[in-house]
Amino acid sequence: MALPAPLNTALRAAAMLFFVVVVAACSRSSNDAVGLTGAGNLGPGGGAPGSQQEFIVTVGDRVFFETDSSSLTSEAMATLDKQAAWLNQYQNYRILIEGHADERGTREYNIALGARRASVVVNYLTSKGVNGGRITSQSFGKERPVAICNDISCWSQNRRAVTVVQ
Repeated sequence: MALPAPLNTALRAAAMLFFVVVVAACSRSSNDAVGLTGAGNLGPGGGAPGSQQEFIVTVGDRVFFETDSSSLTSEAMATLDKQAAWLNQYQNYRILIEGHADERGTREYNIALGARRASVVVNYLTSKGVNGGRITSQSFGKERPVAICNDISCWSQNRRAVTVVQ
């Protein structure tokens, strides 16, 4: 079945326009500063050096805790060591430490547990030279889960402290 001439012409024009846009989007001039990340002057992970994105991707913004615990694991301390080094390098940022808990337990218990977790992280970072005046903390208890299910796989993701670069 042949298309009417005006429709055929319109479809050809649309196809040509699409082709031109695709070719233009794919081409780059030799003056583009594209590094290994493919993102110009951006750092690892696509974030500008010293940005929250770079912090999350290269350092890690969260540490995890065991059930009913506010003690730092060796893995958590390794992450916090990297956070402290980054925060000492980029001293112009204030940070918020969020304390979280899984869904089990009362709201009051989980708010207190989240507060203890946040406090432990604050104390660790300040012991590594991060100025305590730059840090605030807040407990969300079980109110902001990142995973929702009635299983250890979800609970373990929710037992955390998150460092938010502001």
